[in-house]
Amino acid sequence: MTDLLSLDADAFARSFSREPFVIGHALADHPLLQVERLVELCRDLPPESVEYNAGDLPKTLRNEDTPMNGLSAEETVRRIADCKSWLVMKHVEQDGEYAALLDACLDQVRPLSDAIAPGMMQRQAFIFVTSPGSVTPYHIDPEHNFLLQVRGQKHVTMFDGRDRTILGERELEQMYMDVGRNLPFDEAWEADAWKFTLDPGQGLHFPVTYPHYVRNGDEVSVSLSITFRTPDLDKRRELYRRNAAQRAAGKQPRPVGQAPLLDQMAFQTIRVKRKARSLLGRG
Repeated sequence: MTDLLSLDADAFARSFSREPFVIGHALADHPLLQVERLVELCRDLPPESVEYNAGDLPKTLRNEDTPMNGLSAEETVRRIADCKSWLVMKHVEQDGEYAALLDACLDQVRPLSDAIAPGMMQRQAFIFVTSPGSVTPYHIDPEHNFLLQVRGQKHVTMFDGRDRTILGERELEQMYMDVGRNLPFDEAWEADAWKFTLDPGQGLHFPVTYPHYVRNGDEVSVSLSITFRTPDLDKRRELYRRNAAQRAAGKQPRPVGQAPLLDQMAFQTIRVKRKARSLLGRG
């Protein structure tokens, strides 16, 4: 099979999971990513796998305040050019054709990512269909992610997720507790951002939990997000959930990453308890 992604091994080794970097891809004309096929996919996916809302949004928006657009999901895709909406089809690998496309892409990524974060697992894909000028508010995501621009243009503004003056421990704890991914945005941070304009045939790597917001260009946008997790992210998730529980109990937990050896000991304790609960449940 012809390679679908164009990856620079040196840039990957230098920047994966540390800084965003641009890649190339050959998916702009792929039949699975054309609007009529996406209408069919939208109709076939379970309702819980399709999320959509109005697209004319501010950078800062609480998850619970996101306005709906008054249309069905299928109508939203068909009328995306003029309905001022944002739609995502989640876990499209539930469809066998899209699963094969996801695997073809990530099979290229794995030899490079395994050298840095071994153990690729939980491969998932998301397709975004959005109206001209739509905004995805400022938020963070918990997966290794490559966003591949298929149609239209996206303007991505991203911030360093290691900077605790921008992204605090409590915000990470809330995200890992599934409270929500959207975050308040401070315009003063704008000067320190990475900024990218993605055209069809280009993709962008998003390091895990690096805050960002996205604004569409003047045309309909279609993009494919290919994501995966690794065992180190399972550890990260459990440690932040532990800290959230400690904070809720009135304690002041040690920031994750401040003492790696203690983090590893805590994670091993969590794993033992999780295994014991699993065995007791089966018993």
